[in-house]
Order: sequence, then C-alpha cells, then structure tokens
Amino acid sequence: MAGYIFNLDSLKSLQLYAANGVYATKMGAPQGIWKLYHEGTFADYVTMQPGDNIYFFIQRKIYGIGQLVAVGDDCKYFNFPEATIPHAFEYEKVKDHLLWNEADYSTDQRCICLFEPAPYFFTEGIDMDDVLASRPQAFRMLRAFWKLSFIKFDDEENQAFKDVILKHNQAALANPQPGENIFLTSGQSTHQQIAGNLQNQDYRLNALPILAHCSESGILGHEMALELGLLYQLSQKDVDTVNIFGDWDYLSHQVIASPFKPVDYMDKMDLFGYSFIPGYRPTRGRYLVGELKKDTAHLEHLEQLMKYVDWVNAEYAYGDYGMIHAFLVALDFDDHVLDEKTTIGSRKYTFGMRPARSTEWKNLKLIKYAFRGGKVVFEEVTHGSRTLFSD
Repeated sequence: MAGYIFNLDSLKSLQLYAANGVYATKMGAPQGIWKLYHEGTFADYVTMQPGDNIYFFIQRKIYGIGQLVAVGDDCKYFNFPEATIPHAFEYEKVKDHLLWNEADYSTDQRCICLFEPAPYFFTEGIDMDDVLASRPQAFRMLRAFWKLSFIKFDDEENQAFKDVILKHNQAALANPQPGENIFLTSGQSTHQQIAGNLQNQDYRLNALPILAHCSESGILGHEMALELGLLYQLSQKDVDTVNIFGDWDYLSHQVIASPFKPVDYMDKMDLFGYSFIPGYRPTRGRYLVGELKKDTAHLEHLEQLMKYVDWVNAEYAYGDYGMIHAFLVALDFDDHVLDEKTTIGSRKYTFGMRPARSTEWKNLKLIKYAFRGGKVVFEEVTHGSRTLFSD
C-alpha cells in the first residue's frame, strides 16, 4: 500500500491523534479564494485509500505505524459541511457541525482522515538519518519532506518505512505495553461518534465544489487546481476520465523527478501513478506520467514532459519505455506542440537481451481540458482538432 507521513509539532499532538484515530491538517484560513497550498492539500487527501499506512514526523524523529480505515464509506471526509467555501468561519457557528473538534482552530482543519494502529504506534521514534540509511535507494519523497504538512509515497518507500520501524521495535512487538512502549489508542469510540454524523452527505470529500471556486469561464486558476480535479476524478473512477487516462492503482502529484539536490530546485512531476498486473500485486505493469498546464501548452512543456518520461524510464521502468503512458494536459496547444509531438514525443530503444528487440515508444497523448458542468472534462487532441468543447 501507499504511505503518508504527517508533520507534527509535538508528542502531545501525536498522543491526541493516536488516541482518537483521527488526523486533520491545519490549512490556514482562505480569504475568498483557494491558494496553491490549499489546493495541494486537498489533492493529497483525495487519493487516500483504506489500507494506506501513516506515520508521524516530530523534530527529526519518525513514529508509526498506522493504517487508514473506512468509517462509513470512506477514510477521509470534510470536517464540516461548508468546508469547500474559501472564507474564514467563526468557531461558535461551526463547532456543533465539526466531525473532529480539536480546538477553535478546527475551522481551518477542512479535512480529516481516519486510522487505526497497524500494529502499533511505538513510543520510540527513529531519527530521520537512521531511516534514510536503512535502505537509501527506496527513499525518494522523504528526502524532499520540507515545509509541508504531509507527503505521500509509493509502495516501495512505504515498505521501507515499515521495515525500519518494525526492526527497531522488536522488543515492543514481543511485549507491547500501552503507555510505555506503545501509545494508548482508543479510536473506536471516536470513529463511532463520527459515523453517527455521516448521514449528512455534505461531509463527503468531493473536490468539484472546490474547483468551482477556482475557475472562471471554464479555466482553472492554478495548475494545482487542475491536478486536484484530475486526481479526484481518477480516484473516483469517473468513467469519462478513466476512458482517456486509464485506471491506476496508485496516484500522486508533485513527485520528485530529478537527482537529489536542494528541494527548491528539484523537478517534480505534476502527475504520477502506476498500476499492478491484475492478480499479481505488487508487480507493476504500467506507469502514468503527466504534465499539466492551466493555459496554453508550448514546446517547452512538451520537452519537460519528455524529461519526466526519461526519468521514469530510468528510475522505475529500468529501460522499458513500453510501460509508460504520458499525457500533456492543457487548455490549448500551440501549433509547435502539434507539429513536433511525433518527433519530440517518441523514443527509439532496445528492449531485452536474447533476443534484443529494437522498437519505438510514442505513447504520448495531448489532452485538452475545460471546467464545464461542475466537473473537469477532457478530450484528446490530434493535429487539426481545434474545435474541442465548442458550444
């Protein structure tokens, strides 16, 4: 399964969340519009699935292990019914409708996720350096965990987290003592209380009302909003979206796509995912790579996408370009992109040893988007198809 690591300021916060089986990010009050970091946080929530593991990071140390669980139909919800509206709420007016009432700042905790120990949250944290040293090649996203409330990482990195935490806590596994070597947990009662309020469908985590506040005349205000909409619709198995992009077992965004260097200079893929060979998890059969532009895409954006394709080929597919499905998504495309797609968007490569096979990869699609009818609509663009979404 995938994993998440949440950044906390104190052990007191960890004790609170572990005891109740609830986590909620403080997002900051919006001032009439959703900002990039708001949209990015919503995008991180929408791909959460029951079974994903969670960990907590406090002052260089990592604590775990938990597992997201479904309460009602899902493992994540809006914390109150009007959480999609980008303005500040008064606590006194909202407090009776909060699923998770932590304090007066809970009006800024727009989303919650629900979890249980898996098997325990150990009281002994592990230094970040020890975690990174335990299996250096597996840790990609952890190296970029900087100025973020939380990050998501793939199955391989998640397994590396579990391995090092379990190895360092073998004594606690053999003899767990609540309050001593494992944190006290009693989240079932909190989950039951939350479940009792979920008849109100306004708590369901639906990204589309958020996008309605991020759009004008069919155009989304930020690339991050486009990432949010696409991730949400793929996670919800929206038929029209899946028909264009495919069905994926793992989805994420802003995924590292360059050698390790200062975080501010790292390249990040707007969209990344993979699917397992049906019935043979964890063997991966396909990779998804996407570059998203809210306005017109130019030649430089096509070249950037191909840089990501080469990265995924080297780091994940190990020379097999045939595993990669690439998409450049934009409001429109200039003529240079349409003219050069076949030339720039292809790779000749040799696959296999005995026999070696020479072949050509050209699995790149240009996708035009618009925000119409309360959702993001997509359509593939081919040379000359310039009348998409016409009224």
